Amino acid sequence: MSDSLHAQLQPEPSHYRVVWFKRDLRLHDHAALAEAARHGPVLCLYVLEPSLWAQPDAAAQHLAFIHESLRELHRGLKALGGQLHLRVGEVTNVLAELHAQHPFEALHAHEETGNAHTHARDLAVGRWCRAHGVGWHEVPQFGVVRRLQNRNTWQPQWEALMASPMASTTATLPPLHFFAPPAWSTPAQRHRWPTPEWLQHELGLNPWQPPQRQPGGESAGLAVLADFLDHRSAHYRGGISSPLRAPDACSRLSAHLAYGTVSLRHVVQATRARAAELPPHSRQRQGLNAFVSRLYWHCHFIQKLESQPDIEWRNLHRGYDGLREPGFNPAHFAALTQGRTGWPMVDACVAMLHHTGWINFRMRAMLVSVAAYPLWLHWREVGLWLAREFLDYEPGIHWSQLQMQSGTTGINTTRVYNPIKQAQDHDPHGHFVRQWLPALRRVPDTWLFEPWRMPASVQAACGVRVCADAPAGDGHTWPLPVVDLATATREAKARLHGLRAQPQVKAAKAAIVDKHGSRKGMPGRTVRGADGSEGTATGRPHQRHSQRTAPSTPPDQLTLDF
Repeated sequence: MSDSLHAQLQPEPSHYRVVWFKRDLRLHDHAALAEAARHGPVLCLYVLEPSLWAQPDAAAQHLAFIHESLRELHRGLKALGGQLHLRVGEVTNVLAELHAQHPFEALHAHEETGNAHTHARDLAVGRWCRAHGVGWHEVPQFGVVRRLQNRNTWQPQWEALMASPMASTTATLPPLHFFAPPAWSTPAQRHRWPTPEWLQHELGLNPWQPPQRQPGGESAGLAVLADFLDHRSAHYRGGISSPLRAPDACSRLSAHLAYGTVSLRHVVQATRARAAELPPHSRQRQGLNAFVSRLYWHCHFIQKLESQPDIEWRNLHRGYDGLREPGFNPAHFAALTQGRTGWPMVDACVAMLHHTGWINFRMRAMLVSVAAYPLWLHWREVGLWLAREFLDYEPGIHWSQLQMQSGTTGINTTRVYNPIKQAQDHDPHGHFVRQWLPALRRVPDTWLFEPWRMPASVQAACGVRVCADAPAGDGHTWPLPVVDLATATREAKARLHGLRAQPQVKAAKAAIVDKHGSRKGMPGRTVRGADGSEGTATGRPHQRHSQRTAPSTPPDQLTLDF
């Protein structure tokens, strides 16, 4: 090819833009890519950041899901004529190197409400762009509003974004020939995906991968959505609380939403379109409407972290500082995280979570309740453990819910889940417990949820011995509960309520409600009791004493108890 023809085919380096993929690993409805492509050639970039993956909330399963999603994204971009460039390093360093090679005029990305590390990183990227004369264009992908001044305006903005046309990314993306093509194999070079050994030794990531975790990728996410809309949504109402039925009854889109392999706007529009096709009073339509209500709450909680980033590590209500921090019990924490509390429903949930990367909402609530009350563990360490265990870890939802369940928001009622009652209500025949706890499979129903009450003769007959020093992994012994459930729970509630009753603690509630409380007008319309507590008009109130709730919905279906 002659030099003159090569120059005609190759775009001017200063006339291209960079699209930085973060937690938006898809092609459909990708507003940042669509906007950048309208201006000319784009360089599509993913940066594997060592400092990000060294954070205590990071897990190898998160990175594996991302890797699967990136490989599919790379293939999709190639089909459009482009390519996905991988770099290993810190973002500002990577941008500086790219800019030094061939200056670019703008950086495009979706907004992200992540952990404290990503918040600081994005601020650093903004400073770098300003210093180098690079346009920094961020667009929302959730119904989360940057610099929101008043919660009263949030719901209309959410609706407007969800109803707006989806971004088209079907245009041809000319490759940028002045950059080397990416490679997606090992070993750990700056343009290649790191090996598991590198991730473990350099980043300190535990290599554990749940054997039954969901696979990543845009096509997998869209298939899960289609299956839910067409079939599984018929069991959404009535099925999402049971740990046995929830894996099918729930949408199972949480991980795909967390990493952006599906667009929230696409999910909302597709769900509403499917609901409109169904008879008004059909169970499936009611399930889809309930699911849309959950999608509102998804963004409602992320907005809390967006508006107040320090709730990731600091009590939302500062009057609760020092409540649990000095009394953290490492032995209790070890029993919880190893699934050795002695309460079968708790330990079965831990086993399922570790094996699959997922458990349903109500069982998550129970785990945090047990941690916060009878075990009296501060929410931060528990939250970091769960962040690593949850494939669908979404910081905005995660930390808001950890604090709400632990009673440190100051505006929510004390939520205490008795693990014995939860087992009786949601696993009455013991199928779930027996599935995940082999040692208890022969225990009769009468004793299954309280095996420490079994007479010695029954223990001998079913081949299990309940003892205080039961070793982990022993299929023939079962541990005694780490504490007496009733006594420890009663004492924990008394300590919390004693602090809550103090005048200065009560006085600080109003400002928190004003900043973070939901507003009327949302699906699941919030009503507020005289004490400032929040309830919802589509299900059980968030506060036991909230007023005016409609009785038409099953009480455990539409509220976010965790």
